[in-house]
Amino acid sequence: MGDDMGAGARDVRLASGTVRARPARHGTGVVAARGIPYASLPDGPAGRFAAPGAPPAWEGVRDGREFGPVAPQSAELPGAPVWDPAGPAGGAALTLNVWAPAARPSGAAGLPVLVWLHGGAYAFGSSAQPEFDGAALAASGGGMVVVTLNYRLGHEGFGLVAGAPPNRGLLDQAAALRWVRDNAAAFGGDPGNVTVAGQSAGATAVVCLMTLARGLFGRAIAHSAVGPVFSRGLAARVAGLVEAAAGPAAAAGSAALVAAADTVAAGGLRPYNPVVHGPVLDGDPLTAVDPGVDLLVCTASHEFWLMDAFGQGRRVRDGAELDAFARWAGLPDGLTDGYRELMPGASAADVCLAVHGDLLFGEYTRRLADTHEAAGGRTYRARYVGGRHGAEVPYAFGNAPGGPGVITAAWAAFAATGDPGWGAGTVREWRADGPPPGPPVPAPERTRALWEAFGYAPASR
Repeated sequence: MGDDMGAGARDVRLASGTVRARPARHGTGVVAARGIPYASLPDGPAGRFAAPGAPPAWEGVRDGREFGPVAPQSAELPGAPVWDPAGPAGGAALTLNVWAPAARPSGAAGLPVLVWLHGGAYAFGSSAQPEFDGAALAASGGGMVVVTLNYRLGHEGFGLVAGAPPNRGLLDQAAALRWVRDNAAAFGGDPGNVTVAGQSAGATAVVCLMTLARGLFGRAIAHSAVGPVFSRGLAARVAGLVEAAAGPAAAAGSAALVAAADTVAAGGLRPYNPVVHGPVLDGDPLTAVDPGVDLLVCTASHEFWLMDAFGQGRRVRDGAELDAFARWAGLPDGLTDGYRELMPGASAADVCLAVHGDLLFGEYTRRLADTHEAAGGRTYRARYVGGRHGAEVPYAFGNAPGGPGVITAAWAAFAATGDPGWGAGTVREWRADGPPPGPPVPAPERTRALWEAFGYAPASR
């Protein structure tokens, strides 16, 4: 370590080379190393669709000051970098970032490690979003090592491509967990005490990894897992629509594939999801839980109000249109009537938002917890009352106004010990700041009976 490194910087020797970690922006006694490659892809256009290979090695000291490139996407998220079609290609986006306490007592035990998988409908997002800054979380509790990562999105990550392995984005995530196993100790982490956390698409990915990356983590946090996954037939149909507009995947440019997927999405069909296609994923995540992994799940009370704010979902104005939505979604008879009884005075539009949010997130996450509990797994449940989809995530990272709070403390305790601070099988409620975006939504225990006749099978339409 030389004087030219800057106060508080330190060099960390990894399996692939040396990276320079620098004091984190928040001044929490934490250092950060960003943009570290965790896997590689073959050169050339077809390499975008290959399974991830070993991390690339480098000589000298790699400066961990900047985040790695964003995976191809059209989204422009507040405060985060956007994808540059003229920027690096191939495996350049397969990078991760590490936050860790700067000082560790000599001989101290390894710190718990938390690995974060961002959401974004498997089509957008990155680890560089400001709400995912890991400094405050790394400093919480007794300290932890926080890892966030980019993975392939859209057609390159989740499109069904002839001759290519399916679910490449999940394969990237598993490769990142292998990197954590091999390198966490260099940052003071314990590779035998790893928690994988995610929200929305990231939460469903966490559950998929219970099978795909078995043995690489012992605890899982899944906020608002979204389901169901795609059947192979539906994935093939969507891929056909995308490639009809963009051209064959191996020859089409990334920008053309992104634009074609946006067109498919504008037509009301979600383009990407994990696809049931063995051996990478041989069934819905609801059937593939690992009871040896401790599980913490959370849902938001007003999940679909976020999507409604962006013009997504079906617009419902009256009871007849609500009934039409129920038929379109294949809901059991009487389900929407049951919600209307539980939401007296609510408009048909708000009832539809409540049902749609539970269909995609709330009920699916509850089934996940039920299945895990029935298999003998230790399961903790929470509910973010008064918040939209994903609104609790900045609070979990300690990056919301007021800094770290109860959700941060629960994550830190769960990662350290497997106990977030309340009894397994019970529900902890966290209250959102400010007024809710809509009328009160019934809690899962009040709607459970309404969903009994509904089955989650891999989506086929």
